Amino acid sequence: MLTETVASGITTSIILETVLLRRGADQLSWPVALRTAMGMSMVSMVAMEAAENAVDYHLTGGVVALDDPSFWMAAAVSMTAGYLAPLPYNYLRLKKYGKACH
Repeated sequence: MLTETVASGITTSIILETVLLRRGADQLSWPVALRTAMGMSMVSMVAMEAAENAVDYHLTGGVVALDDPSFWMAAAVSMTAGYLAPLPYNYLRLKKYGKACH
């Protein structure tokens, strides 16, 4: 189940980024948009998924208890960990290529 959710998250992210690169301001071709989406965020996505799943498993033991407030607190903590984990990599990539995120 865990590998299925990670694969689903990464696949969804790649598809969304590819569509945005194709249809957005960049107007890249489909093959270039796909290569760019895979290259620019694969490390970020894997780091995010690994951090979220590790924290979630550590806090809940893998038990999904939708009626337990501690489950939802663990979910919030794991999402925060997933957000923070790829930040250093993303910062260095943006700095390397002279891009701003705002």
